[in-house]
Amino acid sequence: MKLPIKILILLLWALSSCHSQTSQNDTMKFKELTLEEAQVILHKGTERPFMGEYTYTKTSGTYLCKQCDAPLYRSTDKFESHCGWPSFDDEIKGAVKRVPDADGRRTEIVCANCGGHLGHVFEGEGYTQKNIRHCVNSISMTFMSDQQSIEPTKDTAIFAGGCFWGMQHHFTKVKGVISSAVGYIGGTARNPTYEQVCSHTTGHVEALLVVFDPAQTNYETLAKLFFEIHDFTQTNGQGPDIGEQYLSEIFYVDAEQQKIVQNLMQILTEKGYKVATKLRPAEKFWKAEDYHQDYYEKKGSNPYCHIYKKIF
Repeated sequence: MKLPIKILILLLWALSSCHSQTSQNDTMKFKELTLEEAQVILHKGTERPFMGEYTYTKTSGTYLCKQCDAPLYRSTDKFESHCGWPSFDDEIKGAVKRVPDADGRRTEIVCANCGGHLGHVFEGEGYTQKNIRHCVNSISMTFMSDQQSIEPTKDTAIFAGGCFWGMQHHFTKVKGVISSAVGYIGGTARNPTYEQVCSHTTGHVEALLVVFDPAQTNYETLAKLFFEIHDFTQTNGQGPDIGEQYLSEIFYVDAEQQKIVQNLMQILTEKGYKVATKLRPAEKFWKAEDYHQDYYEKKGSNPYCHIYKKIF
C-alpha cells in the first residue's frame, strides 16, 4: 500500500529529527522533542508570530531551554516589543551563544549548553536602555516560576549549611557552576513559604541547589567546598542561626554522590572532626522566593557566617 506523499514527508522528517538529536546525544542526554519542537530547535524554523505560549507572559521566574533545561533568561529581562515573539534584553551569563545566521544577514542565538536554536538577536532598535533584543521562539523554552519545585538530576548538587544566602555566595564563584537557586528541602510541606519554614512546622531546611557542568568541575570538588565554608560540627544550626532550618545536611541524587560524601566524612573523622552533617537522598527542591535569590550579589556585601577555611 502506498502512503500519501504528505505522510511520507512527515515520516522522513521525523526520522531526520531523531537522527540529528541522537548524534548530539553522544555526550549529553536531551529531552525527546515533538515534530513541531524539532522543526524549530533542530531545524532552525520559526513559530508563527503572536501564537507562542510565552509571548505575553509576565510571571516572575526563569526561562529554560526546552531541549536540555539549561537556564537561559530571567523574567526581569523580558520586555514587550510587539514583534510577535518573547523578547529579552539580556541573557543569563554564558547561557546563550551567538552564531552567524545561514541567511548571511542576521545573528542566530542558540543554547550554549546543547546548541538548540532559540531565535535571533538584534541590536540598535532602541527598545530598552541595553538596546538589545533577543527574539526567542516560545517553543524553544520552558518556564519555571519562582515558586516551582525542581527535580534534582545527576548534574545537580544540594547542600544545606545554615543561611542559604551565604552558601549561594560562595558556590556561584566556582568555575563550572552553571546556575544555582536557594530553596527548601527535606520536609513535608508542598510549595512552602519562608515564613512557614521559619515557623519550624514544615521539616524543611534552607538549602542550595547547584547545577554544574561535569566537564569543568565535579561533585567531589563542590562537596569539599561545602565542608570548607561552614561549621559542619555544629549540631543545632549554623553560627548564631539556631534551629532545624539551619542544620548541616547533604542531599544526594544517586549512589555515586552518596559514596563521595561518605568518603569525605571519613577523611574528616580521621582528621579529628566530629561531623554533624546528615546525609539523605534528595527529594523535591522547592525554590525560595525571588528576594532570597542571589541575596549578597544584590546587596553587594559578603556573608557573615560563611567564611572559607581550607580543610582538604
